[in-house]
Amino acid sequence: MADVKKIVEDLRAEGDQLDALVADLTDREWATPTPAVGWTVAHQIGHLMWTDRASLLAVTDGEGFAAQLAEAWKNPLGFVDEGAEAEALRPPAELLADWRAGREQLAAVLESLPSGTKIPWYGPPMGAASMATARLMETWAHGRDVADALGVATQPTDRLKHIARLGVRTRDFAYSVNQLTPPSVEFRVELTAPDGTVWEWGPPDAPQRVTGPAEDFCLLVTQRTHRDDTALRATGADAEAWLGIAQAFAGPSGTGRDAKAAQ
Repeated sequence: MADVKKIVEDLRAEGDQLDALVADLTDREWATPTPAVGWTVAHQIGHLMWTDRASLLAVTDGEGFAAQLAEAWKNPLGFVDEGAEAEALRPPAELLADWRAGREQLAAVLESLPSGTKIPWYGPPMGAASMATARLMETWAHGRDVADALGVATQPTDRLKHIARLGVRTRDFAYSVNQLTPPSVEFRVELTAPDGTVWEWGPPDAPQRVTGPAEDFCLLVTQRTHRDDTALRATGADAEAWLGIAQAFAGPSGTGRDAKAAQ
């Protein structure tokens, strides 16, 4: 069983790492464009704040979240951008303060949820551990966009294991959101962690396999890099096809990032 407190602890650490990047930015620097087309640093933090707020609503007010969900699906391809745009227009200091307060409030609530509680979401309902993992994944992915925009090199940590596990577990979801039938057999996934150890999922003798750096896999399943720009190796046609559609986030499949050679 997943250790919710450990995941929330890592979620807090990921948020703190991103916070350190933006805490001392000038208002002008908050307007720095990021690799996400049309999104500035302010959009990235605004999106995280908006999603933390939606997560808190899902945990504490199921009916309220259901109403928000119904409204969101009226514009399924645009409501995320609309939320980020609205938050990005706010004064940076105000946005930063609200993001800090909201992410801590959510972390505290997730830690205290009774075991077995199911939380509604834009994808399938999930438990507290899965919700915390999803928030960690998003915080890391959007934090990577901010770091890239600011020209700051980030060092991978063992917190990537949460994201990698989520990327493996959402394999079938990635197929279904692309209106494809998932393979009937499990894949073997072996990823090299930042400390050189290997994280493993799936049957050791599975013919369909994915191997390579854990950071590359996490960048791919969060659509922060193109398949061609990773050192991931796929054995088998099904495994290769999966790497072309993999996503660890709920909602419609994104457009991803262009290969560096095409930029």
